[in-house]
Amino acid sequence: MREASAQPLRAAFKQALQEAWAGGAGSFLPAAFFAGAALLVPLTLGGNSDQLAEISGAILWIALALASLVTMERLFQSDLEDGTLELWASLEGIPLAQIALVKTLAHWLVSGLPLVLFSPVLGFMLGLSPELMPKAALSYGLGGLSFFLWGGLGASLTAGIRRGGLLIALIALPFYVPTAIFGALVLASPMQTPPEFYFLAASTLFALALAPFGMGAALRLAVST
Repeated sequence: MREASAQPLRAAFKQALQEAWAGGAGSFLPAAFFAGAALLVPLTLGGNSDQLAEISGAILWIALALASLVTMERLFQSDLEDGTLELWASLEGIPLAQIALVKTLAHWLVSGLPLVLFSPVLGFMLGLSPELMPKAALSYGLGGLSFFLWGGLGASLTAGIRRGGLLIALIALPFYVPTAIFGALVLASPMQTPPEFYFLAASTLFALALAPFGMGAALRLAVST
């Protein structure tokens, strides 16, 4: 019974991976946007390398938040259009919240994890201290997962709207604020594991606990209308 109940989740995960890689741009587009958004800021600061090094961590947080929205528009839209979402909603014993969580995690693996791995390179280019690189990568990993979860909530609420990318951003960005603030404070602290890191982890756990249920409710409403 457990094996049978896990099959839809594995199918949803596999489908989400294929969708995220569609066209071969699953990782390239978010990474390109991440780099572009981060490297635009130095152009406005001129040659002030000291000032750039001080704010480099915050710059990467803003770039990460914006880059996480690049692939959100297609997260659930195709499933609603081809009837897959209605099929999932009709399954007994598999809540839509679990399906939504699995699909979001698959998109994070393809589009979000490469951003975390790329962040030390951009941090080095922006003058981020090498001693902060491990702490920064761990923080971006936690924060990036939170961004994708809230972005998935925005995607579920706009699944029936074509070209809803801007609306997804308007919905998700307010939820990004606590994560971005705690993440920036983590990098600003001289401590290896500052108290703000636990607040950052708590904000990710809060998103993990709440966002899937919101996505499930929004998707069920989209199916019924």
